[in-house]
Amino acid sequence: MGIERVIGHIEGVPVGMVFHRRGEVQRAQLHQTNQKGISWLLDEDGNKVGDAIVLHGGYVDDEDNWEWIRYTGASEGKDKDSTGRLLRSQSWSYQDNAALRLSYERSHPIRVIRGYKGDPRYSPSNSYRYDGLYEITEVRTAPSKQPAPDGSPIDICQFDLKRLPEPNQAQTSVERHLIDVLEELADESPPVEKYPRSRSTRVRRLIRDTVAAQRIKQLYEGECQLCGLRLTGPDGRPYSEGAHIRPLGKPHHGPDVEPNILCLCPNCHVRLDIGAIAVDEDWSVIVRSELAGAKLLPKLTVRDGHRVHPEYLRYHRRYWEQREAGEGS
Repeated sequence: MGIERVIGHIEGVPVGMVFHRRGEVQRAQLHQTNQKGISWLLDEDGNKVGDAIVLHGGYVDDEDNWEWIRYTGASEGKDKDSTGRLLRSQSWSYQDNAALRLSYERSHPIRVIRGYKGDPRYSPSNSYRYDGLYEITEVRTAPSKQPAPDGSPIDICQFDLKRLPEPNQAQTSVERHLIDVLEELADESPPVEKYPRSRSTRVRRLIRDTVAAQRIKQLYEGECQLCGLRLTGPDGRPYSEGAHIRPLGKPHHGPDVEPNILCLCPNCHVRLDIGAIAVDEDWSVIVRSELAGAKLLPKLTVRDGHRVHPEYLRYHRRYWEQREAGEGS
């Protein structure tokens, strides 16, 4: 018996799961087709409601900021020229747009799949990834940023989506419980904030040695990107840690995606977390606090298939520069 396509999570398909082709996304029942951006199914009353969208660099008006998305609707048939410009205005009578708007009216969550042609800050390098559930917060008719090829204005069906809180992304009771514990720790307010708080980090690692972190660690075969160390146990298996450059959760709200993850040894992971080391725009390793007996590589190792995005490295550097300036004043 095949997997049933439903509204919400699909059983057996964890958030962060990667698919190498659109056809695999469809076979996993995440999306209705292997081409369109908007997926729909029949609701209990027989009306078509949207259940999933694909972000794959489709339209100039699309915006992706991980926590929120601005998404452009669709038109029947060929609706773009070879440069990606829309040929005509979109209509709410088209079934895909109407289905997604009905999901907004009924408060149905939407599965979001990101493709490799999407925003490089969040997209996988050569595949498609299921990134969890979002809610549609607003719909509107809006003018496109670009006119039609003949210069006439274009109206689009536009949707705003917001990522649901972490407990809604969990698919087992154990995950939900651990996330609740983490949120309690994050809500505590000690006099001086640590970056990130050690207790919340330990709990988060229990929850979120995610498929994204596992993929990065497998790509580097456990070799630290900052010092080159490869730890192995008696069984020969490498040990490394997936380190988020811009931390997850409050107050940093970093995304759990490959461009924000490094494969590090435990020492380098801690040093990154406490600001003792950083990485410059040209991948040069910046030593902000020396560690006796430890050598670092002159530059961050980055292998093919891993797009480390400079925005996260920039966030990390600026955070520690600002914190150091604040403590020195």
